[in-house]
Amino acid sequence: MVELSDRTLVLCTLQEQRAGISVQAESKKPLNAAQKKEIQAQLNACFRLNDDMTAFYAEARKLRKFKWVPRMGAGRMLRSPTVFEDVVKMICTTNCSWALTEIMVKNLTTKLGRKFNATTYSFPSPQALADTTERFLRREIRSGYRSPYLLQLAEHVASGKLDIESWRTSELPTGELFKHVRSVKGMGDYAAGNIMKLLGRYDYLGLDSWVRGKYYEIHKNGRKVSDTTIERHYAPYGKWQGLFFWLEMTKDWYEHKFPF
Repeated sequence: MVELSDRTLVLCTLQEQRAGISVQAESKKPLNAAQKKEIQAQLNACFRLNDDMTAFYAEARKLRKFKWVPRMGAGRMLRSPTVFEDVVKMICTTNCSWALTEIMVKNLTTKLGRKFNATTYSFPSPQALADTTERFLRREIRSGYRSPYLLQLAEHVASGKLDIESWRTSELPTGELFKHVRSVKGMGDYAAGNIMKLLGRYDYLGLDSWVRGKYYEIHKNGRKVSDTTIERHYAPYGKWQGLFFWLEMTKDWYEHKFPF
């Protein structure tokens, strides 16, 4: 679901073609040229089609165990149309099961998003989320302790106090940008590190229980080690360490047509 700057809702169905990706766009009214161009821009942003992966692929080709990455064109991490949506969803992944994350996101869209059809809703705008209360979020969204964090984030973005969308084009050094992301309440090292990857900065691993478990399985025969040990293992990869880490943890996804 894509929401355009004029608030038009567009349901996009994507299909892989030999020459690229075809997009079927469905809206309540005919789309004009400017709207179609905006849809393309949003999808390019989501699929990272404008990201230049040349330098990363050059590094991957030097490493025997990562030669598969450029061969498969891997490395473009899917993200939302907006940074706001990415951050809200990332907060909803903290300290809980994936099933609960899915429940929270579904509740956010169906209770606060705009309805397109009987089963499809947009992601809520910052203002829609800011207009709620902590009690509503706890009761209806089931976001628990995250509720005040989500509410403050939405209020700051809706009021203009926090220009969260500028993060994608920020020229700040990576360390400074990380501090900005980390300063948002509810964003710990794990959440901030993963948001940085979605901003095209891969200096942080973004460790959680799932990737830790995968690392233990791949490198330590299931034996647990400290986060420092994991970080030390990937430090030689420099500014690409977070991306090499993620690709190693998810390599088996690329080895099966339907990994889930």
